[in-house]
Amino acid sequence: MNSIKFLNDKRIKLNNVTYKPYLVGDLPPSFGQRYKIQFNSDGTEDVLDGIHKWFNFKGLTYIKE
Repeated sequence: MNSIKFLNDKRIKLNNVTYKPYLVGDLPPSFGQRYKIQFNSDGTEDVLDGIHKWFNFKGLTYIKE
């Protein structure tokens, strides 16, 4: 059975995984992207993981920490 625990600062612990809440205007830049491409000054590029998994609860968007 799933367990949910409400922590300080509106954080949620769901099945021993902590999620941090965000308002719509405060979401990180890589939100909604599977991969984030970062261009370096020497012309190379790095492929980083973006944030492509989240859930909404009571008006906030929760992302795994």
